[in-house]
Amino acid sequence: MKLVATIVGSTSQLSATHGFISARKSLAVLFVATSARAFSSSGVIGTRRINNVFGHRRIASQNGIISDRAGSVSSLSYIIANTRGGASSSSSSSPFSRNIQRFSTTTTTETAADNSDVATTQISTMTAAEKLAAMRSSMVESGVDVYLVPSDDPHLSEYVPAAYMRRGYLTDFHGSAGTAVVTMDKAYLWTDSRYFNEATLRLDSDHWDLMKQGQPKVPTINKFLSDLAVTHYQTNSKPLKVGIDAYVHSASFARDLNTAFEDAANDMEVDSATNGSDVDGGNVPVVAEIDTLDGKPNIVDSTWEGRPPLPLNPFRVHPMKYAGMTVADKVSKIRSEMREKRATLTVFSALDDIAYLFNVRCMGDVETCSVGIAYATISHDQVTLYCDDEKVAPETVAEHLKSADVTVQPYSNIVSDIQSHLSSNTKKNKVWLDNSRSNYALSRVVPESNLIDAQNPVTPMKACKNPAEMEGMRRAHIVDGAAMANFMAWLEHEIVVEGRSVSEVEVDEVLTGYRAKQPGFKEVSFPTIAGVGSNGAIVHYRAAEGSELLQYLDKTKPILIDSGGQYEYGTTDVTRTWYFGDDPSEEFVDMYTRVLKGNIGVDTMIFPENTPGFVLDVFARKALWEAGKDYGHGTGHGVGAGLNVHEGPHSISPRWANKEVLKEGMVTSNEPGFYDDGNYGIRIENLLEIVDVDNNNKEEKANGGEPPAKKQKTEGKTFLKFERLTMIPIQKNLINLDIMTNAELDWLDAYHEEVLKKVAPLLEEGTPAMKWLVKSCEKIGRKA
Repeated sequence: MKLVATIVGSTSQLSATHGFISARKSLAVLFVATSARAFSSSGVIGTRRINNVFGHRRIASQNGIISDRAGSVSSLSYIIANTRGGASSSSSSSPFSRNIQRFSTTTTTETAADNSDVATTQISTMTAAEKLAAMRSSMVESGVDVYLVPSDDPHLSEYVPAAYMRRGYLTDFHGSAGTAVVTMDKAYLWTDSRYFNEATLRLDSDHWDLMKQGQPKVPTINKFLSDLAVTHYQTNSKPLKVGIDAYVHSASFARDLNTAFEDAANDMEVDSATNGSDVDGGNVPVVAEIDTLDGKPNIVDSTWEGRPPLPLNPFRVHPMKYAGMTVADKVSKIRSEMREKRATLTVFSALDDIAYLFNVRCMGDVETCSVGIAYATISHDQVTLYCDDEKVAPETVAEHLKSADVTVQPYSNIVSDIQSHLSSNTKKNKVWLDNSRSNYALSRVVPESNLIDAQNPVTPMKACKNPAEMEGMRRAHIVDGAAMANFMAWLEHEIVVEGRSVSEVEVDEVLTGYRAKQPGFKEVSFPTIAGVGSNGAIVHYRAAEGSELLQYLDKTKPILIDSGGQYEYGTTDVTRTWYFGDDPSEEFVDMYTRVLKGNIGVDTMIFPENTPGFVLDVFARKALWEAGKDYGHGTGHGVGAGLNVHEGPHSISPRWANKEVLKEGMVTSNEPGFYDDGNYGIRIENLLEIVDVDNNNKEEKANGGEPPAKKQKTEGKTFLKFERLTMIPIQKNLINLDIMTNAELDWLDAYHEEVLKKVAPLLEEGTPAMKWLVKSCEKIGRKA
């Protein structure tokens, strides 16, 4: 076997590679602020005005991240000590209280949960040049030519604790997806189409090159590094040393990168043979080495002054009335699947998998996600949770885990325990570990002959909600509808009646404040996106007080609001685009209508079970394609039940790589959009649950039969459809009736009738919210 790339790193030193800064106090809020230099030093970003279909608007920048660990609505009050309005107060005759408590995902302060310890992450005082110079100095000391900085934490989370926001600190780009690659003379950031606009605004272009992932002539990271390795070897006659932190890269990434180096070396050998030259005496050379730098801290940490500590917030028990399945039953089901695969140990790394498995939730560890930092394993005779002591300190949590026969071990023991399990019976013991969802530090201690690399058994269990979970999701969306009705009545009054200009930050604060009044509210389910005008075209925009990008909503500009709530019983995610003026352009109305048609196209689909999500994506884009338009993001993602707002394994996307099939009980978003950079953004998003088309026959199916008529019609296939969870009206006066079909207008009327029926009982008769809801749910006028 020819060695063409090597991975350097001792498994015996794994426990020392974290580089964690531990805090013994439980932090409720961790704030990471974006460096002001990201918006000024490059000379690209400044205050400027752009003419477009909605008049003039201001472009600038944004920052701010907050999370909390409050356990009830009332305890949310510490998030913001005092109200931060975006404009002057309305008149005293307003039907809305100006004293409404506001909460925000854009605040620039932080508070410790116990008021005895505060950890502050200061705005960076280092320029991009200074950070990179410090990085390169550390790279030289560590003996590496390239260093990779991903977005991930050790659990490969989409949203990560502030302590792991290394890529955000280094680049000043804080989108949820992206990887930085630093060489000795260049620095690159790869990110996907959701963030092209934002990354362009945030990166210091004098020092960073934006690599637009998936675009023509833009290589993948693996292709880029393998080409660089060949060039480096040909120039220096030695391997390229690529440094990574094994804990924050997936096992599959390390494997694929090594394969890319191998392929590049083989190609170089072929090319050399073709040219009549001899490479390394005819042997395939080692063109690159992956060095995990075991025993050394992550290189970014050596330059990061004031790095936040690792949070240690406690778990809380997720009640059975919402969980719907005991820990013991989940473990029993997992062990049954382990026996089928002949696995003796299953390892869980993803934080939402662990929260689901043990029926626990946590606030404050990961912003807006109800999960806590931990690992878990299940063998045939033991269930182990690996976490810090603070996680299980509450008596209710300790008793809950004890009753489920769960053993608690220190967080840092996970690697050594996997090794011990394997060493106890090297030939027979098999470890079930999903390489795509586990970090490389865990995977590399499992020999290939002992590894079962497959989707772990919790993932599909979690994706298909049980009846209790689904009922909680339905309830969450109804109360969310009540919150939105109150908010929209307030916003419409401020803009149309009072004639105020309302800042994006105030929109965020007031909306979150209305959600916080709903029973069971915990926190927002992701940082609110409130983008006025051109900011609506930044797909994951985030407003911040004092930012140059901050805009104000009035009657001349639209606003895109993408927001959601984490309730004790469910998770919501909804996007609407609103415009309060009387003169939207024909182009805006046309695009808005085509986005709506795409939403309806997916919503009304009937499809056989086991259909992959990508099959449905075309129905979301059809109306836009007919106008020569499209959008760069996927159409739908899974959503957790009181868990992460983005949940796998399924999706609705044009990317065919995800072949996960859609099943009854799954929840998915439906969110087509259109974005005109520099002008506006449009997105209409509902969450949907997947149900059997013939719900009336569920009981007969459960008893093992299928109605003869249905069996004849489908030849044994089960057909599925969507039912709507989101209960929030869609603005009707932005719709071009000329391109809507009667069936689509019927759908809109039926949807609004359902919204009114479910949400109205939560509102008081005669209130502004009730009046707004009734008006918004009226049947749409039709042409004669």
